[in-house]
Amino acid sequence: MKLSVLLDRARDHALPVIANITDDDLTKPTPCADYDVRALLDHLLHVVVEFQKLAAKQDADFSHTPSYPDWRAQYPAESAKLVEAWGQPGATEGIAGNMQMPAQTVGGLVLLDLTIHVSDLAQATGQRFEPDPEVFTEVEGLVKQMGPMAIEMNVFKAPVEAPADASPFEQLLATTGRDPRWSA
Repeated sequence: MKLSVLLDRARDHALPVIANITDDDLTKPTPCADYDVRALLDHLLHVVVEFQKLAAKQDADFSHTPSYPDWRAQYPAESAKLVEAWGQPGATEGIAGNMQMPAQTVGGLVLLDLTIHVSDLAQATGQRFEPDPEVFTEVEGLVKQMGPMAIEMNVFKAPVEAPADASPFEQLLATTGRDPRWSA
């Protein structure tokens, strides 16, 4: 399945979670110990913006994460631009900007972020989240492929034990070092 279609499905599952985040939620902790809800929203929106550049083979800047005061309006608009950028002819071919990785892999990384970090936001704000089944399959493959490197680069933590009755998605979260049933 085309990456842009998968990104569009991930976006469809992400937008309701983001839309239901209230001002009271912004200071709550998240499964990502370095981020509260507000910081994770800024991080994820920055990823969405910068990965548009990578789709166009331009360099992305992750040296800092700006604050996005209008995140409620920006998420729908910027995530639509992300889907469009990765749907352009050639977006998934060659090397993606300064990441120096195959564009298809880089596009997969933003799909992974849109899935895992939206799950983090849902957990932090008491919402239910389940990814699109085909997005899940793609992200699961990426986690298996990138796992050791992601742990080495501190993108993932070491895997944790999933509960015996964990769903496939909860098992995937455990593989990234997250407590699949985390609560504040």
